[in-house]
Amino acid sequence: MTQTNDMLGQLAIALQKLVESESWNSDDELSVEIGGVAVTGTATHPDANPKWAKPYGTISYQSDAFIVIKNKSKNPVIPSQPNPELKQQHPYIKNHASTNS
Repeated sequence: MTQTNDMLGQLAIALQKLVESESWNSDDELSVEIGGVAVTGTATHPDANPKWAKPYGTISYQSDAFIVIKNKSKNPVIPSQPNPELKQQHPYIKNHASTNS
């Protein structure tokens, strides 16, 4: 339990430093995700050895798993927009090779 508290304390200190540096605001929307995991994506035979064939959807945390903290307030998704000045250089000709009449 002490190690968990130590890890959480380090995480809290790191976030506080970001807020104090004015890089992040305490009102920012955060998303915390875990990377370095493996999810079983295939169904296994009912008689399969569970040591080697884990049940479908089982999440395994790898030894090098990591935590990702995303600041959604600083990373808005803006879709790309077409360039209105970009004009087609060649006329579009429909390929009639696949139709045999």
